[in-house]
Amino acid sequence: MSDETVWERLARPALMTMTLGLAPFVPEPHIVEKVRRVAAGGGDMAPIDWFDLAFHGAPWVWLAFTLASVLARRTSAPAPAA
Repeated sequence: MSDETVWERLARPALMTMTLGLAPFVPEPHIVEKVRRVAAGGGDMAPIDWFDLAFHGAPWVWLAFTLASVLARRTSAPAPAA
């Protein structure tokens, strides 16, 4: 196990989520548009739209996995000796 702090572990996935995960920023992020279309049934989505959803969604999955990993280590870590 490495000696990285929580912030060091979260820095890369957070940066990717804020940039690639939300790009383009105007008029709205692609991920928001694609999630809305999937929630509406996704019947009108072409294969490129599904790829776009996966491409812009990958940083969000990475961030969620890293957060879950950090939280799991914190809850399972033994209390420090006094």
